Amino acid sequence: MVAALTLLIFGSHPESLIQLLPGYVLAYLLIGVCIFGPVGKWPSPRQAVAFLLPGALLVFLALLNLGFWAGGWLLGLPAWGLLLSRWTLDNPLKPVQLLKFLGLLVLGLAMFTFNVIWVVFTPGLFLLPIIPLVRLAYPEYRARPLQAAAEILLAITAVVLALVIPTPEGSWTSPWSYAGGAATAGLMITYWAWRLPRRVSPPGRLSDGAIV
Repeated sequence: MVAALTLLIFGSHPESLIQLLPGYVLAYLLIGVCIFGPVGKWPSPRQAVAFLLPGALLVFLALLNLGFWAGGWLLGLPAWGLLLSRWTLDNPLKPVQLLKFLGLLVLGLAMFTFNVIWVVFTPGLFLLPIIPLVRLAYPEYRARPLQAAAEILLAITAVVLALVIPTPEGSWTSPWSYAGGAATAGLMITYWAWRLPRRVSPPGRLSDGAIV
């Protein structure tokens, strides 16, 4: 998500939205793999539709010259994927959860936008590789070496891309300032979604399956 936003803003200066679509689609699919891949099973049809539909609709709005809101949607996409990965018949999405998600997405967009002027959230970029490295202290996380390696590699790649992309002439902020704002906003929204319960146990039944 961070790498995609950085490249969309500074990687090129496309004359049309069509030139942005390959990077956007690739980022969308990569986030989907990172969210649903560790679960070990394909998302259900309704999960897949709910994951892909908002991005497709926002691209359609961009084609109507109503702004490239699909790029901003990437800020909340990891958290949206987390919510959908826990969406089951026993644990439906609640309206309150959706409202909180949308509220945090708006807050994240504001943080990302104003970070260009007040670079308060720029250091958040360096949290991306630090978080998975700290998590290596937990045995359950170390037991999944492929996932841990992928998270660390993607995080370091995001930091490197943000630092090596040159600042265009005339720009008043650097690529890593944008990336830092995106990282901070994305981590904030995703942390909220990660802390939500994975499932709701039926009445009279504990989460481990024991009946009381």
